[in-house]
Amino acid sequence: MSVSSTTTLQSAEKKVRLNDSLTNQQEKLDIEPLEGYDFGAVVKNIDLTKLTKGQFQQIEKALFTFQVLCFRNQHNLTPEVQFEITHQFDPATSTYGHGDEAQKQENSILHPDLHTLKTVPQVQLIGHGLVKNHYGIKEAHLRHPHHRTFHRDPISLKDEANGVTRFYRWHIDAALYHYNPPVVTTLHAIQVPQGPKQLLRYDDGTGDELHVPLGTTAFASGYKMFQLLSEKDKKVAARTRVQYFPHPYITISNAKALPNGLGMYTDGLELPKAKLPEWSEDKVKTLPLLWKNPVTGMLALQVHACCAEKLLIDNDDGTTTIIDDLSKVREILYNYQRPGIAPKLVYCHDWKADDFVIFHNRGLIHSVVGVFKDDQTRVFHQCNLAASHTPEGPSD
Repeated sequence: MSVSSTTTLQSAEKKVRLNDSLTNQQEKLDIEPLEGYDFGAVVKNIDLTKLTKGQFQQIEKALFTFQVLCFRNQHNLTPEVQFEITHQFDPATSTYGHGDEAQKQENSILHPDLHTLKTVPQVQLIGHGLVKNHYGIKEAHLRHPHHRTFHRDPISLKDEANGVTRFYRWHIDAALYHYNPPVVTTLHAIQVPQGPKQLLRYDDGTGDELHVPLGTTAFASGYKMFQLLSEKDKKVAARTRVQYFPHPYITISNAKALPNGLGMYTDGLELPKAKLPEWSEDKVKTLPLLWKNPVTGMLALQVHACCAEKLLIDNDDGTTTIIDDLSKVREILYNYQRPGIAPKLVYCHDWKADDFVIFHNRGLIHSVVGVFKDDQTRVFHQCNLAASHTPEGPSD
Protein backbone atom coordinates (compact mmCIF):
# COMPACT_ATOMS: atom_id res chain seq x y z
CA MET A 1 0.00 0.00 0.00
CA SER A 2 1.40 3.38 -0.95
CA VAL A 3 0.91 6.00 1.74
CA SER A 4 3.55 8.56 0.78
CA SER A 5 2.05 11.92 -0.14
CA THR A 6 3.06 13.73 -3.31
CA THR A 7 5.60 16.43 -2.64
CA THR A 8 3.93 19.82 -2.23
CA LEU A 9 4.15 21.79 -5.46
CA GLN A 10 5.81 25.15 -5.43
CA SER A 11 3.42 28.06 -6.01
CA ALA A 12 4.88 29.02 -9.37
CA GLU A 13 4.71 25.43 -10.63
CA LYS A 14 1.09 25.18 -9.52
CA LYS A 15 0.19 28.35 -11.39
CA VAL A 16 1.65 27.03 -14.64
CA ARG A 17 0.03 23.60 -14.35
CA LEU A 18 -3.46 25.04 -13.97
CA ASN A 19 -3.37 26.66 -17.39
CA ASP A 20 -1.03 24.49 -19.46
CA SER A 21 -3.79 22.55 -21.27
CA LEU A 22 -6.10 25.44 -22.11
CA THR A 23 -6.86 26.24 -25.72
CA ASN A 24 -8.99 29.34 -25.25
CA GLN A 25 -6.50 31.87 -23.90
CA GLN A 26 -9.22 34.48 -23.39
CA GLU A 27 -10.73 32.27 -20.66
CA LYS A 28 -7.44 31.76 -18.82
CA LEU A 29 -7.94 32.74 -15.18
CA ASP A 30 -5.49 34.76 -13.11
CA ILE A 31 -4.87 32.49 -10.12
CA GLU A 32 -2.45 33.80 -7.52
CA PRO A 33 -1.28 31.41 -4.77
CA LEU A 34 -1.24 32.73 -1.22
CA GLU A 35 2.21 33.73 -0.03
CA GLY A 36 3.54 31.92 3.00
CA TYR A 37 1.20 28.92 2.75
CA ASP A 38 1.29 25.66 0.81
CA PHE A 39 -2.44 25.91 0.09
CA GLY A 40 -4.89 28.64 -0.88
CA ALA A 41 -5.17 31.05 -3.82
CA VAL A 42 -6.97 34.19 -4.97
CA VAL A 43 -8.73 34.11 -8.35
CA LYS A 44 -8.67 37.59 -9.86
CA ASN A 45 -10.73 39.50 -12.41
CA ILE A 46 -13.71 37.21 -12.78
CA ASP A 47 -17.45 37.78 -12.45
CA LEU A 48 -18.92 34.51 -11.19
CA THR A 49 -22.39 35.48 -12.42
CA LYS A 50 -20.97 35.09 -15.94
CA LEU A 51 -19.02 31.90 -15.34
CA THR A 52 -18.30 29.85 -18.47
CA LYS A 53 -17.80 26.10 -18.69
CA GLY A 54 -14.14 26.58 -19.48
CA GLN A 55 -13.65 28.86 -16.49
CA PHE A 56 -15.37 26.40 -14.17
CA GLN A 57 -13.08 23.62 -15.36
CA GLN A 58 -10.11 25.76 -14.37
CA ILE A 59 -11.70 26.58 -11.01
CA GLU A 60 -12.41 22.93 -10.34
CA LYS A 61 -8.81 21.92 -11.03
CA ALA A 62 -7.52 24.88 -9.01
CA LEU A 63 -9.76 24.02 -6.06
CA PHE A 64 -8.41 20.48 -5.81
CA THR A 65 -4.87 21.84 -6.19
CA PHE A 66 -5.04 24.78 -3.77
CA GLN A 67 -7.92 23.56 -1.52
CA VAL A 68 -9.34 27.05 -0.88
CA LEU A 69 -10.06 29.77 -3.43
CA CYS A 70 -11.11 33.38 -2.82
CA PHE A 71 -12.93 35.51 -5.37
CA ARG A 72 -13.11 39.19 -4.41
CA ASN A 73 -15.78 41.75 -5.34
CA GLN A 74 -18.64 39.37 -6.18
CA HIS A 75 -21.24 42.12 -5.72
CA ASN A 76 -24.10 40.61 -7.71
CA LEU A 77 -23.82 36.96 -6.75
CA THR A 78 -27.26 35.64 -5.80
CA PRO A 79 -28.10 32.56 -3.72
CA GLU A 80 -29.22 30.87 -6.92
CA VAL A 81 -25.80 31.40 -8.52
CA GLN A 82 -24.07 30.24 -5.34
CA PHE A 83 -26.06 27.01 -5.39
CA GLU A 84 -25.34 26.42 -9.08
CA ILE A 85 -21.59 26.88 -8.58
CA THR A 86 -21.62 24.52 -5.60
CA HIS A 87 -23.76 22.05 -7.52
CA GLN A 88 -21.30 21.88 -10.43
CA PHE A 89 -18.74 20.18 -8.18
CA ASP A 90 -21.18 17.29 -7.65
CA PRO A 91 -24.03 17.45 -10.19
CA ALA A 92 -25.61 14.19 -8.99
CA THR A 93 -26.79 15.74 -5.72
CA SER A 94 -28.95 18.68 -4.71
CA THR A 95 -29.56 18.04 -0.99
CA TYR A 96 -28.12 20.37 1.64
CA GLY A 97 -25.18 18.78 3.46
CA HIS A 98 -27.13 18.12 6.66
CA GLY A 99 -30.37 17.19 4.90
CA ASP A 100 -33.83 18.50 5.66
CA GLU A 101 -33.62 17.15 9.21
CA ALA A 102 -31.16 19.89 10.21
CA GLN A 103 -34.04 22.25 10.83
CA LYS A 104 -35.96 19.70 12.90
CA GLN A 105 -33.32 18.65 15.41
CA GLU A 106 -33.59 21.46 17.91
CA ASN A 107 -31.25 19.75 20.39
CA SER A 108 -28.44 19.59 17.82
CA ILE A 109 -25.51 21.91 18.52
CA LEU A 110 -25.90 23.14 14.93
CA HIS A 111 -29.53 24.19 15.24
CA PRO A 112 -29.00 27.80 16.41
CA ASP A 113 -26.64 28.51 13.52
CA LEU A 114 -28.86 27.38 10.62
CA HIS A 115 -31.42 29.60 8.87
CA THR A 116 -32.50 28.16 5.53
CA LEU A 117 -33.24 30.59 2.71
CA LYS A 118 -36.81 30.16 1.55
CA THR A 119 -35.89 30.82 -2.08
CA VAL A 120 -32.93 28.41 -2.24
CA PRO A 121 -33.16 25.80 0.56
CA GLN A 122 -29.64 24.52 -0.05
CA VAL A 123 -28.26 27.91 1.05
CA GLN A 124 -28.07 28.85 4.72
CA LEU A 125 -28.06 32.32 6.24
CA ILE A 126 -25.34 32.53 8.91
CA GLY A 127 -23.66 35.37 10.74
CA HIS A 128 -24.36 37.66 13.68
CA GLY A 129 -27.04 40.17 14.62
CA LEU A 130 -30.60 40.92 13.56
CA VAL A 131 -31.46 40.46 9.88
CA LYS A 132 -34.86 41.32 8.42
CA ASN A 133 -36.61 40.61 5.10
CA HIS A 134 -33.78 38.55 3.67
CA TYR A 135 -34.62 36.26 0.73
CA GLY A 136 -37.91 35.13 2.22
CA ILE A 137 -36.77 35.19 5.85
CA LYS A 138 -38.88 37.78 7.64
CA GLU A 139 -36.60 38.06 10.65
CA ALA A 140 -33.59 36.13 11.95
CA HIS A 141 -31.51 36.62 15.07
CA LEU A 142 -28.12 35.35 13.96
CA ARG A 143 -25.51 34.16 16.43
CA HIS A 144 -21.83 33.91 15.64
CA PRO A 145 -20.73 30.71 17.42
CA HIS A 146 -18.90 31.57 20.63
CA HIS A 147 -16.38 29.21 22.23
CA ARG A 148 -17.99 29.86 25.63
CA THR A 149 -20.96 27.72 24.60
CA PHE A 150 -18.79 24.76 23.56
CA HIS A 151 -15.51 24.78 25.49
CA ARG A 152 -15.29 23.33 28.99
CA ASP A 153 -12.87 25.97 30.24
CA PRO A 154 -13.51 29.27 28.41
CA ILE A 155 -11.25 32.30 28.53
CA SER A 156 -12.04 34.88 31.21
CA LEU A 157 -14.46 37.71 30.50
CA LYS A 158 -11.62 40.15 31.19
CA ASP A 159 -9.41 38.55 28.55
CA GLU A 160 -12.29 38.46 26.10
CA ALA A 161 -12.90 42.18 26.65
CA ASN A 162 -9.24 42.74 25.82
CA GLY A 163 -9.61 41.00 22.46
CA VAL A 164 -8.61 37.43 23.27
CA THR A 165 -10.39 34.62 21.41
CA ARG A 166 -10.09 30.95 20.41
CA PHE A 167 -10.80 28.49 17.67
CA TYR A 168 -14.44 27.51 18.20
CA ARG A 169 -14.47 23.98 16.75
CA TRP A 170 -12.19 22.43 14.14
CA HIS A 171 -14.39 20.42 11.80
CA ILE A 172 -15.39 19.34 8.35
CA ASP A 173 -18.84 20.30 7.07
CA ALA A 174 -20.72 17.02 7.23
CA ALA A 175 -23.78 15.43 8.82
CA LEU A 176 -21.71 12.28 9.47
CA TYR A 177 -24.93 10.30 9.71
CA HIS A 178 -26.94 9.13 6.69
CA TYR A 179 -25.44 11.77 4.35
CA ASN A 180 -22.01 11.75 2.70
CA PRO A 181 -19.58 14.60 3.45
CA PRO A 182 -19.89 17.43 0.90
CA VAL A 183 -17.12 17.86 -1.65
CA VAL A 184 -16.99 21.64 -1.28
CA THR A 185 -18.45 24.41 0.79
CA THR A 186 -19.04 27.91 -0.59
CA LEU A 187 -19.28 31.05 1.52
CA HIS A 188 -20.47 34.46 0.31
CA ALA A 189 -19.73 37.43 2.57
CA ILE A 190 -22.54 39.98 2.20
CA GLN A 191 -21.98 42.19 5.24
CA VAL A 192 -18.73 42.11 7.20
CA PRO A 193 -18.16 44.20 10.35
CA GLN A 194 -14.67 45.61 10.70
CA GLY A 195 -12.64 45.84 13.88
CA PRO A 196 -9.19 45.39 15.39
CA LYS A 197 -7.38 42.09 15.20
CA GLN A 198 -7.88 39.65 18.04
CA LEU A 199 -5.37 37.48 19.87
CA LEU A 200 -6.17 33.81 19.39
CA ARG A 201 -4.81 31.63 22.18
CA TYR A 202 -4.54 27.86 21.92
CA ASP A 203 -4.45 27.47 25.73
CA ASP A 204 -3.27 23.87 25.36
CA GLY A 205 0.02 24.15 27.21
CA THR A 206 2.11 24.99 24.14
CA GLY A 207 1.97 28.78 24.40
CA ASP A 208 0.85 28.91 20.77
CA GLU A 209 -1.11 31.96 19.68
CA LEU A 210 -2.05 33.89 16.55
CA HIS A 211 -3.09 37.46 15.78
CA VAL A 212 -6.19 37.03 13.63
CA PRO A 213 -8.65 39.27 11.75
CA LEU A 214 -12.00 39.82 13.46
CA GLY A 215 -14.36 36.96 12.62
CA THR A 216 -11.84 35.05 10.55
CA THR A 217 -12.39 31.54 9.24
CA ALA A 218 -9.31 29.44 10.00
CA PHE A 219 -8.20 26.64 7.67
CA ALA A 220 -5.72 23.80 8.19
CA SER A 221 -4.58 21.25 5.63
CA GLY A 222 -5.37 17.57 6.01
CA TYR A 223 -2.55 16.88 3.54
CA LYS A 224 -0.05 18.58 5.83
CA MET A 225 -1.42 16.62 8.80
CA PHE A 226 -0.72 13.39 6.93
CA GLN A 227 2.75 14.52 5.84
CA LEU A 228 3.67 15.30 9.45
CA LEU A 229 2.93 11.77 10.68
CA SER A 230 5.76 9.36 11.36
CA GLU A 231 6.22 6.63 8.76
CA LYS A 232 4.79 4.13 11.25
CA ASP A 233 1.72 6.25 11.89
CA LYS A 234 1.22 6.79 8.16
CA LYS A 235 0.98 3.04 7.66
CA VAL A 236 -1.52 2.66 10.50
CA ALA A 237 -3.56 5.66 9.33
CA ALA A 238 -3.82 4.14 5.85
CA ARG A 239 -5.53 1.08 7.37
CA THR A 240 -7.79 3.04 9.73
CA ARG A 241 -11.48 3.78 9.38
CA VAL A 242 -13.48 6.12 11.61
CA GLN A 243 -16.96 5.24 12.82
CA TYR A 244 -19.03 8.26 13.81
CA PHE A 245 -21.78 8.56 16.39
CA PRO A 246 -25.39 8.26 15.19
CA HIS A 247 -26.85 11.79 15.18
CA PRO A 248 -23.41 13.03 16.25
CA TYR A 249 -24.34 16.67 16.87
CA ILE A 250 -27.07 15.59 19.25
CA THR A 251 -24.85 12.95 20.87
CA ILE A 252 -22.21 15.57 21.80
CA SER A 253 -24.65 18.38 22.60
CA ASN A 254 -23.80 18.28 26.32
CA ALA A 255 -20.11 17.39 25.97
CA LYS A 256 -17.40 20.03 26.03
CA ALA A 257 -14.41 20.79 23.85
CA LEU A 258 -10.71 21.18 24.44
CA PRO A 259 -9.40 24.77 24.59
CA ASN A 260 -7.93 24.67 21.06
CA GLY A 261 -11.21 23.36 19.60
CA LEU A 262 -9.57 20.27 18.12
CA GLY A 263 -11.44 17.62 20.09
CA MET A 264 -13.50 16.82 23.15
CA TYR A 265 -13.02 16.08 26.81
CA THR A 266 -14.27 12.63 27.77
CA ASP A 267 -16.35 13.45 30.83
CA GLY A 268 -19.19 11.01 30.18
CA LEU A 269 -21.53 13.75 28.93
CA GLU A 270 -22.36 12.19 25.55
CA LEU A 271 -26.05 11.47 25.14
CA PRO A 272 -26.77 7.70 25.40
CA LYS A 273 -28.00 6.09 22.20
CA ALA A 274 -31.29 5.20 23.90
CA LYS A 275 -32.04 8.91 24.26
CA LEU A 276 -31.26 9.86 20.66
CA PRO A 277 -33.92 10.38 17.99
CA GLU A 278 -34.69 7.23 16.06
CA TRP A 279 -31.62 5.93 14.25
CA SER A 280 -30.45 2.85 12.38
CA GLU A 281 -27.11 1.12 11.97
CA ASP A 282 -27.23 1.31 8.19
CA LYS A 283 -27.11 5.12 8.35
CA VAL A 284 -24.13 5.26 10.71
CA LYS A 285 -21.10 6.57 8.80
CA THR A 286 -17.79 4.73 8.77
CA LEU A 287 -15.23 6.55 6.63
CA PRO A 288 -11.52 6.14 5.86
CA LEU A 289 -9.18 8.24 7.96
CA LEU A 290 -7.26 9.23 4.82
CA TRP A 291 -9.10 10.75 1.84
CA LYS A 292 -7.59 10.79 -1.65
CA ASN A 293 -7.58 14.00 -3.69
CA PRO A 294 -9.32 13.35 -7.04
CA VAL A 295 -6.82 15.47 -9.02
CA THR A 296 -3.44 15.19 -7.27
CA GLY A 297 -3.87 11.77 -5.67
CA MET A 298 -2.51 13.18 -2.41
CA LEU A 299 -3.83 11.81 0.89
CA ALA A 300 -5.47 14.06 3.49
CA LEU A 301 -5.90 13.05 7.11
CA GLN A 302 -9.54 14.04 7.20
CA VAL A 303 -11.60 13.47 10.33
CA HIS A 304 -14.14 15.31 12.49
CA ALA A 305 -12.64 14.28 15.81
CA CYS A 306 -15.43 15.77 17.93
CA CYS A 307 -17.92 13.32 16.42
CA ALA A 308 -15.82 10.16 16.18
CA GLU A 309 -16.93 7.16 18.23
CA LYS A 310 -14.65 4.27 17.19
CA LEU A 311 -11.53 3.49 15.18
CA LEU A 312 -11.35 0.34 13.07
CA ILE A 313 -7.85 -0.72 12.00
CA ASP A 314 -7.67 -3.34 9.26
CA ASN A 315 -4.78 -5.73 9.89
CA ASP A 316 -2.68 -7.55 7.30
CA ASP A 317 -4.08 -10.93 8.39
CA GLY A 318 -7.65 -9.89 7.53
CA THR A 319 -8.71 -9.16 11.10
CA THR A 320 -9.86 -5.77 12.36
CA THR A 321 -8.74 -4.11 15.57
CA ILE A 322 -11.59 -2.05 17.05
CA ILE A 323 -10.75 0.81 19.41
CA ASP A 324 -13.97 1.76 21.19
CA ASP A 325 -12.56 3.37 24.32
CA LEU A 326 -13.72 6.93 23.60
CA SER A 327 -10.89 8.59 25.49
CA LYS A 328 -8.35 6.52 23.53
CA VAL A 329 -10.05 7.28 20.22
CA ARG A 330 -9.86 10.99 20.97
CA GLU A 331 -6.25 10.77 22.15
CA ILE A 332 -5.13 9.05 18.95
CA LEU A 333 -6.91 11.49 16.65
CA TYR A 334 -5.68 14.49 18.63
CA ASN A 335 -2.07 13.35 18.38
CA TYR A 336 -2.50 12.85 14.64
CA GLN A 337 -4.07 16.27 14.03
CA ARG A 338 -2.48 18.65 16.54
CA PRO A 339 0.83 19.20 14.66
CA GLY A 340 -1.18 20.34 11.63
CA ILE A 341 -2.75 23.31 13.42
CA ALA A 342 0.56 24.87 14.48
CA PRO A 343 0.27 28.66 14.03
CA LYS A 344 2.49 28.80 10.94
CA LEU A 345 0.30 26.20 9.20
CA VAL A 346 -3.10 27.86 9.78
CA TYR A 347 -4.51 30.22 7.15
CA CYS A 348 -6.89 32.79 8.65
CA HIS A 349 -8.98 34.45 5.96
CA ASP A 350 -9.48 38.20 6.33
CA TRP A 351 -13.07 38.58 5.16
CA LYS A 352 -14.18 41.56 3.09
CA ALA A 353 -17.70 42.31 1.89
CA ASP A 354 -18.46 40.51 -1.40
CA ASP A 355 -15.79 37.85 -0.91
CA PHE A 356 -16.81 34.48 -2.30
CA VAL A 357 -14.79 31.53 -1.00
CA ILE A 358 -14.83 27.92 -2.15
CA PHE A 359 -13.00 25.38 -0.04
CA HIS A 360 -12.32 21.68 -0.50
CA ASN A 361 -14.25 20.12 2.37
CA ARG A 362 -12.49 16.80 1.79
CA GLY A 363 -8.98 18.23 2.09
CA LEU A 364 -9.18 20.84 4.85
CA ILE A 365 -10.57 21.28 8.32
CA HIS A 366 -11.73 24.70 9.41
CA SER A 367 -12.96 26.64 12.41
CA VAL A 368 -15.06 29.66 13.22
CA VAL A 369 -13.08 32.22 15.21
CA GLY A 370 -13.75 35.44 17.06
CA VAL A 371 -16.24 37.44 19.08
CA PHE A 372 -18.60 40.13 17.78
CA LYS A 373 -20.30 42.84 19.79
CA ASP A 374 -24.08 43.06 20.01
CA ASP A 375 -24.20 46.03 17.63
CA GLN A 376 -22.09 44.35 14.93
CA THR A 377 -23.95 42.66 12.09
CA ARG A 378 -22.44 39.97 9.91
CA VAL A 379 -24.35 38.37 7.03
CA PHE A 380 -23.04 35.35 5.10
CA HIS A 381 -24.56 32.75 2.79
CA GLN A 382 -23.25 29.19 3.12
CA CYS A 383 -23.88 26.30 0.75
CA ASN A 384 -22.72 22.69 0.71
CA LEU A 385 -24.38 19.57 -0.67
CA ALA A 386 -24.43 16.04 0.73
CA ALA A 387 -22.18 14.24 -1.72
CA SER A 388 -23.35 11.59 -4.15
CA HIS A 389 -20.30 9.46 -3.27
CA THR A 390 -18.18 8.62 -0.26
CA PRO A 391 -14.57 9.84 0.05
CA GLU A 392 -12.02 7.53 -1.58
CA GLY A 393 -9.39 6.13 0.74
CA PRO A 394 -5.82 4.96 0.01
CA SER A 395 -5.29 2.60 -2.92
CA ASP A 396 -3.61 -0.77 -2.55
